[in-house]
Amino acid sequence: MKSAPDQVDLQPVVEVDIGLLSVGCSPRIAGENLEHVETLAAAQSPLPPIIVHRLTMRVIDGMHRLRAAKLRGQQRIPVRFFDGTEAEAFILAVKSNIAHGLPLTLADRKRAAERIISLHPQWSDRMIAAVAGLAAGTVVEIRRKTGAGSAQEVARIGKDGRVRPINGAEGRRLAYELIVEDPSLSLRQIARTAGISPETARDVRNRLRRGEDPLLKGRRKALLGHGRPANWQPATVKSIATGKTIAQPPAVVVERLKADPALRFNESGRDLLRLLNIHTIRAEDWNKIVDSVPSHCRGIVAQLARDCAEVWAELALRIETNSQQATS
Repeated sequence: MKSAPDQVDLQPVVEVDIGLLSVGCSPRIAGENLEHVETLAAAQSPLPPIIVHRLTMRVIDGMHRLRAAKLRGQQRIPVRFFDGTEAEAFILAVKSNIAHGLPLTLADRKRAAERIISLHPQWSDRMIAAVAGLAAGTVVEIRRKTGAGSAQEVARIGKDGRVRPINGAEGRRLAYELIVEDPSLSLRQIARTAGISPETARDVRNRLRRGEDPLLKGRRKALLGHGRPANWQPATVKSIATGKTIAQPPAVVVERLKADPALRFNESGRDLLRLLNIHTIRAEDWNKIVDSVPSHCRGIVAQLARDCAEVWAELALRIETNSQQATS
């Protein structure tokens, strides 16, 4: 599918009576720059075609050229017609004035972004920023000030036309669940289902492989479930994608266990949490430990590690046995 500018470029150029044209689609707050109009009028070369909205005959792009043509005394002007809606015509006007000609002022671009937000609240901040020639952070601030959008919004349309969640943490959470449920999924499959980029999907997968929290550091609380009631299931989480109950990485599970009053409010529980915490360090930290073991005592350390593994295996068996007895 071609973009609006591409569609306009394919339209034939026709001569139109200047008296038939109207104004009202320009994103310029202060109107045309008279000095620029005079410069264009004084030029000897023919003026490039202007863009006109066929339905309303409003000038979308080329108001300075239209004024210059009038100043020259022309009765007709070359035109390419645009056949979209009025909202699409305004978007095209902003894009055209950003791309060439006399640049829009910062105030013009901010006002344009404000109108685009009202016309397309479902567009992402980055998408609107790209159209208006602003930084995404500026669009975020404009959206906040105007109060556009609602609390019910969960996703927006990105520059590539794909729908993505507003809360990036939810996209990462869903990607994590998909990877745990089916490790064979490709990054593109994960990204498409979770509504995130393939690079974000790659980051989530790499974090899981290292035993790290799949969310970014600043969003850690959202996954660890701080502040939830004490009766939640710490070792599993329900998948948003399929509704299945799946296991979480050990490091994440231990963090959740730390918030369980049944463990942290008694000495034995705290001892258990300390032991579990020691054994859930990141993969790269384990590698550092392995590399730091001196050659003269590697055999001893390896045997101790096996002994500890046997103790943990015995502990697991006894806990499972107690659980079965309690439910029988």
